[in-house]
Amino acid sequence: MTTALRFLSGFGPLTKGTLLFLTTLFLFSIMDGIAKGLTERYHPLQVVWARYTSQTVIAFVVLSPFVTRLLRTKHIGLQLIRSAFLFGATMSFFTSLKHLPISSATAIFEISPLFITILGFFVLKEKVGLRRWIGVFFGLIGAMIIIRPGSEVFSFIALLPALAAFCFSGYAISTRFLGKEESPWTSFLYTALIGCIASCVIVPAVWETPTLSDASFMTSMGIVGGLGHYLLIRAFTITEASYLAPFSYVTLLFNGLWGYIFFFEVPDFYTVLGALIIISAGVYVWYRETFLAKKPRLV
Repeated sequence: MTTALRFLSGFGPLTKGTLLFLTTLFLFSIMDGIAKGLTERYHPLQVVWARYTSQTVIAFVVLSPFVTRLLRTKHIGLQLIRSAFLFGATMSFFTSLKHLPISSATAIFEISPLFITILGFFVLKEKVGLRRWIGVFFGLIGAMIIIRPGSEVFSFIALLPALAAFCFSGYAISTRFLGKEESPWTSFLYTALIGCIASCVIVPAVWETPTLSDASFMTSMGIVGGLGHYLLIRAFTITEASYLAPFSYVTLLFNGLWGYIFFFEVPDFYTVLGALIIISAGVYVWYRETFLAKKPRLV
């Protein structure tokens, strides 16, 4: 990981943040695929517990010489709120995976860039140019094409990915704020620890002893998720949240692939069309913002 981060140091903040964010999305999609399989055999809360507990154990083992120093924070309240946002997002989304196809749950979740852009504008006072608004707008249009209002996708369960999107947006914005003053490792540890404590308190009510193979999947989910969240923190630290927001639509492509390969979910015409619009919107924003950043403004 150190070598990869050193390689990225040669890029500008926009490109570096984008590459980190895309890598994060790929890792999260792997975690989502594993979670989808596990929720077919275990209660979603136990899957959430496995995700946070494995990440916490690994993090504390790897960072044991520095844990005491890294847990010192000037913003304990915001760290708790931020971690609660992520726990809510994980719990809501993993529960939806038990009842919805992974592509449908992901499509509904993709309203999160709209929340991130709005919160970035009002809370962080980030400048949100017309191109970013256009990218988010067309990304949302693509997601709505996939969801198709009035279809069977809309139900009480379908509200869970929307709740997850709102919680994730709060997490992203608070991460961006904390990134200005605290080490990414501090935020990483609090994310894992708070989620672990919360899930440990309530998991006994739904506990079912996993098989050896499922236990290995649970552990790998924590590893992948932990690495993804660390890279996410780095991405939001160096790049504005509202700029990265449209790129989260690429998750549709990743999760759609896992749904097809492992769960035999075949995307229909509307899913493919919506995904193409979503991805095109993200690439457009990246190209225009990166290109204009290298040219002097005339007006």
